[in-house]
Amino acid sequence: MTQAHALFTAVPKTHNCAQAVMDGCGGTPGQVAEMAACGGGRAPGGLCGALHAALLLRPDRAEEIKAAFAREVGALTCRDIKTKAGTPCPICVETAAQLVERFA
Repeated sequence: MTQAHALFTAVPKTHNCAQAVMDGCGGTPGQVAEMAACGGGRAPGGLCGALHAALLLRPDRAEEIKAAFAREVGALTCRDIKTKAGTPCPICVETAAQLVERFA
């Protein structure tokens, strides 16, 4: 389990999906704070917040990360993940964090 997954599933809840990936994968405190507005389908373009954070952390590998995320999770947007793919949010966070590490 990644640090991002642990942060996302911690009780009490302190991180949304985007914050968990950003914080768990080495983002700055300022970047983590910016991600507060990107959870729950509110990332730009409706992207999964966990994916959005991963893309910000590895902008040079964005296309590879998006392709791998879509293969592993089933979609790129929060709405499609929840309604079509049925992948739970903790799995999205774990997948995004693993991709940040894989494409470092």
